[in-house]
Amino acid sequence: MLNRHARGFFTALFSPLARWLLKMGVSPDAVTLVGTAGVVVGALVFYPLGQLFWGTLFITAFIFSDVIDGIMARMGNSTGRWGSFLDSTLDRVADGALFAGVAIWFFTGGDNQPIAIAAMLCLVLGMVVSYARAKAESLGFQANVGIAERAERLVSVLVVTGFTGLGLPPIVLLVTLILLALASTITVIQRARAVRKQSLEDTKPA
Repeated sequence: MLNRHARGFFTALFSPLARWLLKMGVSPDAVTLVGTAGVVVGALVFYPLGQLFWGTLFITAFIFSDVIDGIMARMGNSTGRWGSFLDSTLDRVADGALFAGVAIWFFTGGDNQPIAIAAMLCLVLGMVVSYARAKAESLGFQANVGIAERAERLVSVLVVTGFTGLGLPPIVLLVTLILLALASTITVIQRARAVRKQSLEDTKPA
């Protein structure tokens, strides 16, 4: 839902920057790589050190590369399967680093194992959500359904983690992660049901 409603706003916001980067000879792939590297550094350096607020700000500065590279690709008429593959693959890297960073801190200096375990659950289930759609599409099915899209997961964990670094009670982060894990589980089930329904329709006699 957030993806659909926010796409127009962020496209208008970042189009001037995307146009300037293209003019400077920067490729969409380069933006994708730099953005992913920034998110990974923020998540796996700042978060494990307990710098939840500053880590979140650092990550936020890079996470919009996922919007900018797409705008650049469309402006430069360079959309294609390679760019889509690279973007989707590095999205998984960034997502994994984000939840892993939260888990590392709360397994160590943060000393809150329930939060750490919940973060790991979100990491695993988030990957399954993405894999379910990718596998379905590789088999010729559609599985773009579900209540836990990537944007919702990222915004939720970043906002709450950042405020936790400013003194928000950790229980809020724990509840958020549990809800994200539940939403991801429901999304996997929704996608499995959608694919199952399509597969049964394919086997019906004409």
